[in-house]
Amino acid sequence: MVIGNLKAGYKMIIADFHIHSYLSRATSKQMNIEQLTRGAKLKGLDILGTGDILHPTWFSEIKQKLQPIESTGLFEHKNLFWMLTGEVSTIYQQNNKTRKVHHLLHFPSFEIVEQVMEKLSRHGNLRADGRPIFQGLTSPELVEILVEISKEIIITPAHLWTSWFGALGGFSGFNSIEECYQDQTKHIFSLETGLSSDPAMNWRISSLDKFTLVSNSDSHSPWSWRLGREANVFDLKKLTYWKIMDVIKNKDKKRFLFTIEVDPPYGKYHFTGHRNCNVNLEPKQAVKLNDICPKCGKKLTVGVLQRVEELADRPDGFVLKDAIPFKNLLPLYEIISFATHTDRLYSKKVLIENDKLIEKFGNELNVLLNVPKEELLKVTSEKISGAIIKVREEKIKYVPGYDGVYGKAIFSEENLNKFKRQQIKTQKSLIEFEGL
Repeated sequence: MVIGNLKAGYKMIIADFHIHSYLSRATSKQMNIEQLTRGAKLKGLDILGTGDILHPTWFSEIKQKLQPIESTGLFEHKNLFWMLTGEVSTIYQQNNKTRKVHHLLHFPSFEIVEQVMEKLSRHGNLRADGRPIFQGLTSPELVEILVEISKEIIITPAHLWTSWFGALGGFSGFNSIEECYQDQTKHIFSLETGLSSDPAMNWRISSLDKFTLVSNSDSHSPWSWRLGREANVFDLKKLTYWKIMDVIKNKDKKRFLFTIEVDPPYGKYHFTGHRNCNVNLEPKQAVKLNDICPKCGKKLTVGVLQRVEELADRPDGFVLKDAIPFKNLLPLYEIISFATHTDRLYSKKVLIENDKLIEKFGNELNVLLNVPKEELLKVTSEKISGAIIKVREEKIKYVPGYDGVYGKAIFSEENLNKFKRQQIKTQKSLIEFEGL
C-alpha cells in the first residue's frame, strides 16, 4: 500500500476531520492555519478538518485564508485540502442526570456555517471557546436545529466512549445512541471511536452495527505526532464533500478502506483508575471494588474498556461481518521515544530521528505503514527501525492509560516484566484494601 498525495494523482485519501484551533481551551497557541498545514503535510494527510469553525474569530480567519474549490464543498490552502468542521458541547438534564455530550459537525459551505452560527448563538456564547457550550440544549434539539438548516450537515457523536463527554460515556452519557438522540437518531449515521476505543471494541455492541465508525485525532497541537494519530482512509476517484458524506453514510467498504487507530490501551481513558493515587485497574478489579479507589476511597474514573463491558452483548474478539477494517498505529515520535527510553515530552534527540525519517521518506504515515525495514536501517538504528516494524505488525504490549494519563508502549521483555511486577504489587494492595 502506498500513502500518496492527492496532487500526485493517487486515489488514496487520508483525512483527519476533528481538531481544534488556538481558540479552544488547553490547546497550543500555534494551532493556526500555517502550522496546521505544515504539520498535516509532515504527517501525510490529504484533508484536515478546520475545527472550531463556529468561533467567529476562527471563522473569519478561515474565510480569509482558505480558498473554496468550486463545486466540491472543500477548501484549499497551500495544496492541503480542508473541510469545515467544529465540535460543540451540549449540557442538560435528562432522567434526573446531568448529560454532557460532544458532537462533531461537518459543513459543505461558509453560508451554511453562518446560518448555524446565527441559530446557535441564541443558545450560548460562540466566542467563549472554540468548542462552544450550550447549556440546556439537548442532543435531539441540536440535531433538529441543524437538519432544519441543511440535511448536508454531518453530525457525529464525538469520542463516543469518553467518560465525561461521550454519548455513551460512563459518567454523563447514555446506554444507547437512541436514548441520546431519540427521534433524531435517524439523522446520525457515524460514530467517532476516540483514542481509548477501536472498532473491535464497538463491534461488541450490536446496536451500533448500523453506524459507520470514523476516527480522528481531536488534536490540540499542530505537531505531526498529534495530527492524524487517528484518521480515515478513502479510495475516491473524485474528491468532494458529498462523496465523502455518501461513503460514510452508506458504510461503503469499497471506498472507505480503513481507519487508523491508536491502540486503545494507549488512550488516556482505557482502564479505570485514579490519577492522583496512581491506581490503574482492569474492569474486573474495578467492579470488585464498586469503582471506589482503594487508596483514597473516592470514586474512580470509569475507563472505556469497563464501559464497553457494561454494554456489550457480544464476547471479546467478536468480528463484525463486512465491517470497515482498521490499523492500530502509534505516532512516530512516540515510537522513537519509547524505543530509546526517552521519557521527556519533547526531546531534541527524538526530534532529530523523527525529522530525519520524515525527510527521507516523505511523510510520517509512509514511514509507519510502508517503508521496509532494510530501508529504515539505512536512516536510523536497529532499535528504532525494529520498533516501527513491531508497531506496524501489532507486536507490542501496553501499560494501559487511565484517568487522563496516556498509556505506555512496551517494546522490551525487561519493561514487560517490570510492568508485571507492578501489577502484582497493585493486586496485593487490592487484597489488603478488601481485608482478605
